[in-house]
Amino acid sequence: MKKLFSDYAVLFLIAGIVILLDQLTKAVLRQNLMFGEIYHPELWVSQYIRFVHLNNTGATNGMFQNMSGVLKVFPFIVALVILYYFPRIPRCDWLFRLGLGLYLGGALGNLIDRLRQGYVTDFISVGYSPVFNLADACVLLGVVCLFVGLWINEMAKQGSLTSSNETTAPA
Repeated sequence: MKKLFSDYAVLFLIAGIVILLDQLTKAVLRQNLMFGEIYHPELWVSQYIRFVHLNNTGATNGMFQNMSGVLKVFPFIVALVILYYFPRIPRCDWLFRLGLGLYLGGALGNLIDRLRQGYVTDFISVGYSPVFNLADACVLLGVVCLFVGLWINEMAKQGSLTSSNETTAPA
């Protein structure tokens, strides 16, 4: 029981930090930029990054516009799967655990917007990429962590198979 509590504490800490930062950045943006307004910071990066206040009724990168019903249900399903699966992940798979925490926080951060406003506030524009927010970035980073974690585990398994085959091979 103690292990289960500490496992969920780690998950909720990661997701909670993501949700807090996501909602805080969106609130600051909504308070300081009118809808559609663009802000270019007076830095050398202003040619690469800018902040623009947009509302997104779709998924990441504006896909699936006006499908709010599905986009409200999907994060609940994802959250339930993560809550079920997370305690079963070995503690040494910290990258996999981090990825699930980031994904959960990002999914719930955008869900809060959908439930409260009916759309998600997007504001980060980098280069020519679609406008996104911190929650979107954490979902993407979470997926990257999951894939890298899986890749590392697979490489470790292959390495252990190779080394065990080398040690048991006849001389």
